[in-house]
Amino acid sequence: MKRIPLVVFLLVIFTQSVLAQNELIKKIESPVDYASPLMGTDSHYSLSNGNVYPAIAMPWGMNFWTPQTGNMGNGWAYTYEANKIRGFKQTHQPSPWMNDYGQFSLMPVTGKLMFNEDKRQSWFSHKAEKVTPYYYSVYLADHDVTTEITPTERAARFRFTFPETDSAFVVIDAFDRGSYVKIVPEENKIIGYTTRNSGGVPKNFKNYFVVVFDKEFDYLHTFSDSTLTQSLETTSNHAGAVIGFKTSKGEIVNAKVASSFISYEQAERNLKEIGADDFDQLKQKGKAIWNKELSRIQVEGGASDQLKTFYSCLYRSLLFPRKFYEYDEKGNVVHYSPYNGEVRPGYMFTDTGFWDTFRSLFPFLNLMYPTLNAQMQEGLSNAYDESGWLPEWASPGLRNVMVGNNSASVVADAYLKSGDAYKYDIENLYEALLHGANNAGPMSAVGRAGAEYYKELGYVPYDVGINENAARTLEYAYDDFAIYQLAKALNKPKKEIELYKKRSMNYKKLYDPETKLMRGKNKDGKFMQPFNPFKWGDAFTEGNSWHYSWSVFHDIQGLIDLMGGNKVFVSQLDKVFSLPPVFDESYYRGVIHEIREMQIANMGQYAHGNQPIQHMIYLYNYAGEPWKAQKWVRETMNRMYQPTPDGYCGDEDNGQTSAWYVFSAMGFYPVAPATDQYVLGAPLFRKMTIQLENGNTVEINAPNNSAENRYINQMTVDGKNYTKNWLSHKALMKGMTIDFEMSDTPNKNRGTKKQDFPYSLSNE
Repeated sequence: MKRIPLVVFLLVIFTQSVLAQNELIKKIESPVDYASPLMGTDSHYSLSNGNVYPAIAMPWGMNFWTPQTGNMGNGWAYTYEANKIRGFKQTHQPSPWMNDYGQFSLMPVTGKLMFNEDKRQSWFSHKAEKVTPYYYSVYLADHDVTTEITPTERAARFRFTFPETDSAFVVIDAFDRGSYVKIVPEENKIIGYTTRNSGGVPKNFKNYFVVVFDKEFDYLHTFSDSTLTQSLETTSNHAGAVIGFKTSKGEIVNAKVASSFISYEQAERNLKEIGADDFDQLKQKGKAIWNKELSRIQVEGGASDQLKTFYSCLYRSLLFPRKFYEYDEKGNVVHYSPYNGEVRPGYMFTDTGFWDTFRSLFPFLNLMYPTLNAQMQEGLSNAYDESGWLPEWASPGLRNVMVGNNSASVVADAYLKSGDAYKYDIENLYEALLHGANNAGPMSAVGRAGAEYYKELGYVPYDVGINENAARTLEYAYDDFAIYQLAKALNKPKKEIELYKKRSMNYKKLYDPETKLMRGKNKDGKFMQPFNPFKWGDAFTEGNSWHYSWSVFHDIQGLIDLMGGNKVFVSQLDKVFSLPPVFDESYYRGVIHEIREMQIANMGQYAHGNQPIQHMIYLYNYAGEPWKAQKWVRETMNRMYQPTPDGYCGDEDNGQTSAWYVFSAMGFYPVAPATDQYVLGAPLFRKMTIQLENGNTVEINAPNNSAENRYINQMTVDGKNYTKNWLSHKALMKGMTIDFEMSDTPNKNRGTKKQDFPYSLSNE
């Protein structure tokens, strides 16, 4: 027998491995198997690779569950680098920066009873951890217990596999800042409430929970702060319960858990979501629900990692804003109002910041889930009725975070895409938009800070004590455009329509012809001095002038004209990638994580890890060089996204950064919500089939797509040659077949004529 030299053998194995990784995958039957909740979990305060936790949840579920590695109150509840778990937490956290509310945890313990979170925590390994959107399992080494979780929208099942011991416990931790627990031994039940929150709640806020076990309790205690008590009931700053039993080797103990923001009775009602299903039945139902939603977009002809990235991003696009409503005893939709503390009829959604999500997450919902988004619009109308304002960042109520008045975009885009197909109160929402557009709110992130200056001068001055004023001005101008579009659709008075059209042009007041960039301006009409285009913050929000100068979503032609034409405009776009990633962090008195993420990306001043510039790549389409958009979109998808714990290039932000990837993989992107158009990039996969809610299908074919073939040579729509750099939403909703012929070299003749360019207000 001849021996194969070791070096040859290793070369063969390596080659086979590379080929396997790059092998194109055909149609898959279970896309949820490609979705990784761990993508983006390897994050820290100083550097974000997503700043997410593994959300074990149903799509848009009211309650999520996550393993908890961080201490109580830590916004970084789960970090991939951690090696100990403190509990399994019900969570409503939208991001570590917003932190959590409505939170409590369960934690199995064996041997010596330890209820303190630092003492009860257990070592674990990712090798003994299974994480899917609908199911979580981990082995807790210090306790020799396997914990499994599978959720519904408002409830969950736990399954604990214990060793043989006479000291098996489960700690129910209601957390600090005011909580209550009661053990009901005759029903194997614990009830309680948690009040821990991070703001944005009324004084009567509580999350009521119920936990029911299938095994009688041999041991039952409560704890108050650090003291274990004999009482079956306790109210304190930090309350919890400990129940215990004897178990045989491999014995399974089940628990059913649910919560409500309304009452204990409603929590019991929510527990009925589980029905008669055992753990495995509920798990299979959860898998089927996720597969149904993820299969709405079927992709073929991509590498394994591309499919994993795509479906992981799609999973993240289907979580927020969460349902904040419940069903009463008659099956009616009701909600606890996070604005006035009352229980009201109708829908409510929360945990989203419009500064982030107006850009692509809400347009994605309008494309794929218009009925759900109509319910969200009803929820916004309810929020206005209950608080007097539309939220710009809700978690669960009004929060004073970020800038802009981008509820205008969210409301206008939904109505303009669907019209009167849904019966929410658009007139009430229009009134809410006008109120928010013309008044400063109860906090600087609600309504418009500097509204009086903006109405008088057309901009928010740099020198009047209102921070991030240039960013506010640019976003207000776009928001006025959204109101203008909606006012036309609702046949409002001509004078009102013209007012908001005029205000849409206010971005021009901040354009500095000397630097060809946007710049803060003082009240006297002079530009602020000194000006450093690389300075983060100050006049801008989490970015610099190179990032924000493109925030004229609705009138790119007007911006091109200000800059002096297409060639100058394209040159400015090019500089974003060619300039070094230098920065001035003095406004923040330190390097914030968004700055660091730009610095290390090796893409110049392009900062995809934050929202202000995420649309900028697509702007080449407005100036006759669409192939550059095609190049940089693919480059961004390849380099800034991976299906790994460090898989994002900054905060994921409640579906926004994920929805960017989903749209970009389709081959188009909503640069200007509140218009009918999606601007072209280039498709990622060889085939994509989109099942629209109305029953129609969009089929996207690019049979010769590859890593090299990233440029569009030719494109047809329904068999006809198509040269435009945009697609119509209205046309897409009727169903469409799009065929791309891809090439490894740019076609510099396609999409170069002005009639092919996307919408700009200046062209009306």
